[in-house]
Amino acid sequence: MRRTVERELKLVPGEAFDLADLGDLLPSRVFQSTYHDTTDLRLARHSITLRRRTEDGTGLWQLKIPSGAARIELEEAGGTTPPAKLTDLLVVHLRDRELAKVARMRTKRQIVLRSGAEIVEDAVSVYDGPRVVKRFRELEIELLDGDKSTLKRLERRLLKAGAEPGEFRPKLFRALDFSSDPGPPELAADAAPGEALGHALVAQHRQLVDHDPGTRLGMDSEDLHQMRVATRRSRAFLRAARDIVEPEWAESLRTELGWLGSLLGPARDADVLYEHLSAALAGLEEETTAHQSPLLRALERERSRARRSAVTALSRKRYFALLDRLEQSGQPPLVAETDVRLADLWWDEFKRTRKAFAVLDPDSPDDELHAARIRVKRARYSAELAAHELGAGGERFVTAAKKLQDVLGEHQDAVVAEEWLTRFGDASPESEQVLARLVEQERKRRRKARRGWPDAWDRLLRRARQARR
Repeated sequence: MRRTVERELKLVPGEAFDLADLGDLLPSRVFQSTYHDTTDLRLARHSITLRRRTEDGTGLWQLKIPSGAARIELEEAGGTTPPAKLTDLLVVHLRDRELAKVARMRTKRQIVLRSGAEIVEDAVSVYDGPRVVKRFRELEIELLDGDKSTLKRLERRLLKAGAEPGEFRPKLFRALDFSSDPGPPELAADAAPGEALGHALVAQHRQLVDHDPGTRLGMDSEDLHQMRVATRRSRAFLRAARDIVEPEWAESLRTELGWLGSLLGPARDADVLYEHLSAALAGLEEETTAHQSPLLRALERERSRARRSAVTALSRKRYFALLDRLEQSGQPPLVAETDVRLADLWWDEFKRTRKAFAVLDPDSPDDELHAARIRVKRARYSAELAAHELGAGGERFVTAAKKLQDVLGEHQDAVVAEEWLTRFGDASPESEQVLARLVEQERKRRRKARRGWPDAWDRLLRRARQARR
């Protein structure tokens, strides 16, 4: 299966635009594309497209899934039936739903290569049976090399040549006059606590679903990270709102979220450790290179095992049942009428955080600093849940909480990395020297975090008092 990351920009060719003015045209291409989706366009609603493209008699399946500001494109050869290697990534959307043909198009493509990018002009005909029911043209700049500045520079060049601004919409969306699901509307400033909780839980359901395909694919560790964050946020929201919701309902949902988090957590931790130590090893002198491989292989094995366990969990009925419960949690069961505000629940959570930090000092044990970080995270998520009540003061509190989390997170990551390096065994003296240098780097990182967290805590304390006014 071929995998690429698409970094592209779409424009509309104006009346005076001529692609040939930008350079020599490559030979034109013509291909037919048949798009597949569920009858209710469930894939499209999550900005996913699956199509079979034929060119010169050769068929190729293409799946595009969002990845931050870019899209990941996967290609797999196959006949008229979608390949399992692609549909297995979409199980969270498909489950028992059947795929059907939802659109058919013919595209004539012209290409110019310029500044490390393909500048593509497509003339698209949309068919309903034998009839053409729509035609449109679009320009696309796709990076082959370079960065965002390259895209912006080429965009300015095309606009000067007669192109017009255009929104980023896949061809399928233009063919069907369709827009992807934007998610739940913004929460009103006067929303009741139960409504705010339901809104927050449904948003975390969307996060889990949106990052599920990327987690299964495993190209970008950020997908798994975002799934783990969604489980933690959901649990924290339920914990913060425990005074207003039915205890049995909330606790059973928190238990299921905890189960998922317990399987995603080790994989995320392994990703963080691998990425950090790989970068640390790359920063050592060249003569250490020969002694890095055993360590990297051990890290990779650990990471692979943890990721397999996480992906296995995403195919269990228990996982899908949890998603169904979250999706239906927009109106959580509340206890009897109460005047409790979410801002008050946040303040109660912060007071517990303040109490935990009151007994800390720069020499506190590692596990106490780790527990304090968890307290900060709970207070931060409580503030996020109460954001519509706290306003700008709450936003500033959340920003300060993130900063303190980062500092204490660096400390905890250094502790974990040093423990892992200490456990790692290799008999060669050269490898021991590499390990010793890495351990010393982690100790420096830990000392720096210990020096930094008191100031970050003081800043958070000020922000909390300001948000409370």
